[in-house]
Amino acid sequence: MTAEETRLQADQNRTAYWKRWGPYLSERQWGTVREDYSSSGEAWDYFPHDHARSRAYRWGEDGIAGISDNHQRLCFALALWNGCDPILKERMFGLTGREGNHGEDVKEYYFYLDSTPTHSYMKCLYKYPQQAFPYTDIVEENRRRSRHDPEFELLDTGVFASDRYFDVLVEYAKNTPEDILIQVSIINRGLEEKTLHLLPTLWFRNTWSWNPIQEKPFLKVFKSDPTFSIVEASHPTLGDRWLYCDGATELLFTENETNYEKLFGVSNAFPYVKDGINDYLVHNRKEAVNPNQMGTKTSAHYELSIGAGEIRTVRMRLSDFSGLTKPFGVDFDKTFQNRIKEADEFYHRICPFQLSEDMHNVQRQAFAGMLWSKQFYYYVVEEWLRGDPMGPKPPLERKYGRNHEWIHLHSDDILSMPDKWEYPWFAAWDLAFHLIPLAMIDPDFAKYQLERLTREWYMHANGQIPAYEWAFGDVNPPVHAWAAMRIYEIERKMYDRADKQFLERVFQKLLVNFTWWVNRKDIEGNNVFQGGFLGLDNIGVFDRSAELPTGGRIDQADGTSWMGMYCLNMLTIALELAKDNSTYEDIASKFFEHFLYIADAIDGIGNAEIALWDQADGFFYDALHLPDGRHFPVKVRSIVGLIPLFAIATLEPETLRMFPRFKQRMEWFIRNRPDLRQNVACMETPGVGARRLLAIVGRDKLRHILQRMLDEKEFLSPYGIRAVSKFHEVHPYILTTNGHEYRVDYEPAESTTGLFGGNSNWRGPIWFPINYLLIESLQRFHHYLGDDFKVECPIGSGQMMTLWEVATELSQRLIRIFLQDPSGQRPVYGGTETFQTNPQWCDLILFNEYFNGDNGAGIGASHQTGWTGLVAELLQQVGMHLHS
Repeated sequence: MTAEETRLQADQNRTAYWKRWGPYLSERQWGTVREDYSSSGEAWDYFPHDHARSRAYRWGEDGIAGISDNHQRLCFALALWNGCDPILKERMFGLTGREGNHGEDVKEYYFYLDSTPTHSYMKCLYKYPQQAFPYTDIVEENRRRSRHDPEFELLDTGVFASDRYFDVLVEYAKNTPEDILIQVSIINRGLEEKTLHLLPTLWFRNTWSWNPIQEKPFLKVFKSDPTFSIVEASHPTLGDRWLYCDGATELLFTENETNYEKLFGVSNAFPYVKDGINDYLVHNRKEAVNPNQMGTKTSAHYELSIGAGEIRTVRMRLSDFSGLTKPFGVDFDKTFQNRIKEADEFYHRICPFQLSEDMHNVQRQAFAGMLWSKQFYYYVVEEWLRGDPMGPKPPLERKYGRNHEWIHLHSDDILSMPDKWEYPWFAAWDLAFHLIPLAMIDPDFAKYQLERLTREWYMHANGQIPAYEWAFGDVNPPVHAWAAMRIYEIERKMYDRADKQFLERVFQKLLVNFTWWVNRKDIEGNNVFQGGFLGLDNIGVFDRSAELPTGGRIDQADGTSWMGMYCLNMLTIALELAKDNSTYEDIASKFFEHFLYIADAIDGIGNAEIALWDQADGFFYDALHLPDGRHFPVKVRSIVGLIPLFAIATLEPETLRMFPRFKQRMEWFIRNRPDLRQNVACMETPGVGARRLLAIVGRDKLRHILQRMLDEKEFLSPYGIRAVSKFHEVHPYILTTNGHEYRVDYEPAESTTGLFGGNSNWRGPIWFPINYLLIESLQRFHHYLGDDFKVECPIGSGQMMTLWEVATELSQRLIRIFLQDPSGQRPVYGGTETFQTNPQWCDLILFNEYFNGDNGAGIGASHQTGWTGLVAELLQQVGMHLHS
């Protein structure tokens, strides 16, 4: 067992709390629903970036490359000033949904380079320009551009020309769970000596302003001398901590309190406010900081003159030890060396295979991104709706507005975020995909995430799982049973532990969620589902979460298929649990039966009015049902028609022998319900090794679908499967109703439609989670059909492949997005020359939300390591294949 695994075990057994401290700060707390107390619900406008430095947050904190404890009482992060900026750089800057021509987007460059699961070692890099940060230029130019123009990025401003920037490398190493060593290395990449003001900042989250009985914590100078200074931090529940600062120029103190005078024109209750250190340094207002050197926010000030190419290192230590006489002695460096060595040993244990150096680099940064994207997420909806005794009174509209039906939701947890800047809130179906790479390195944390979503203070009493902060009542695909089983399988395979208690706990809650789906999303009770949004944003001609402009309803091929997949995932879990408890054998039979009804309904054999399979086209489509009784397929060739492939499971002969009651029930259906069995592939005919198959898609339909999916003129891109067929580039789908034209074009990069804020696009780009599920499904089909079943891939190439080989080909195309090609170019960076050719940039990896369907360039949220982090598991498969 590696040293890191020993720490994980100690944390799980609660003998040492190695995870109490971690990268739990958000990167954007402003502009979130939690901080919005407006009547209109326009969070971006109510709490903009310009307020963030002056206004105390209610529900969380943000910072650059920062850490906090697991309840975010005490926070540490960096602030920087280059002497030119109009404000201190205390948090990442970006555009709101209204400001960006393609929606909200961070306009900074920072990279998660390393982390262990316990955060015993962490490393992050931030690139800070030496010239004034072009805040206004970025806002104005993006506002000027249309949706048909590319985004105007920070590199486009020229602020990094001639390498005029600082690399700010932040590292953390835990000596003990409560003794954290901090090292900041600053490199001047430019050609001239430059001065940088470094302000490592320690502060308390403001909890006292909202609660009249909350005891206020304090920070004060404990020791100050030329060698090192110490700040004492005392909190009523966290206890005492001490921040050691090696050779700081000065210690600056203020309060984490709102500057009401600046923002609202009313007198401040306190002379020292949140932006006091900003005003002291940037505006030379000496009276803005407390001369008594105490408060609730403090910065150690380092004024560093750094020569061209020079590295300056600053060291700090946040500890529960008050009397360290040599906090930065030889043990400081030795601890860093040990933690780095142990991190290498841990990741070698995870992936011992002979991958290329570039592959290892991508995988390591993917894991780092997953771990740095943990965030303290605090949101008590009832309090937010009602308002705080000492806070602003919420408007009456709030009682009937966003999330008013979720008063039970009470989150005070460390959760995996999709992107801590663009999506600094959990998203239910995103989270399910996060758990795959997380389960590889920390299965206990992965299990904890899934258990949170299904606990009574998250899940609605009616069984619905909360979707995401902007609308908990929206509907995401029901992928959580799939995630539960995958976590279980990964832990069993990699750690030789089969946690059936976890599986059973989650299964029991998902039974309630499954019932909610059946009762709420199958309007006519015919096993065809109308899920609505389903996480696919603008996949169709209409906003599927809103009232249709035509009236009526959409029967969804994807919603119905997700439910078919859900049935089979629950059946698989039930059979696993039935090995120890025969009761679950009967539950498995229930899901088997329900799957048959769904598989029958989607094909429409018993009722042509609800058919979603188009025999002429050989594809699944959504169907639009109008109020006058007319109905017709919405013939958009999109991943909506590929999702039926996900509803697949195989049954081994020994499984049927092990569960005779389940086998008896299955055979009863074969004998007595030919109307149902005829559309289920293929529970009668044994496959390879006498396996049985349960699937919506049989051999013939599979061949038809793959004819489109593996055609490079349609879905198959050099970098994976597109969300919409390239067919619609020449032949857009157009629907005219009530004098309005609605259309879907193939758009390989950013969308030109404003649906869902315009910052998410399912009209052509490549999305990792869908591709990942397609790969898994093809592997399962191969498991049943074997090597004799081959298809042409790509279509027209004359090259015949087994389905396993097709799955491998898709994996390789996805992985190719991040790897250097023979010319040294990474597709993820497209035509961005700095990333492609500059040696200080070219090995730094961003894991975008989605990718250009033609050239693989990364688009959407730049740090969506959440589900794009699945590349770590795909690389693991490559390593296993090479090893075998």
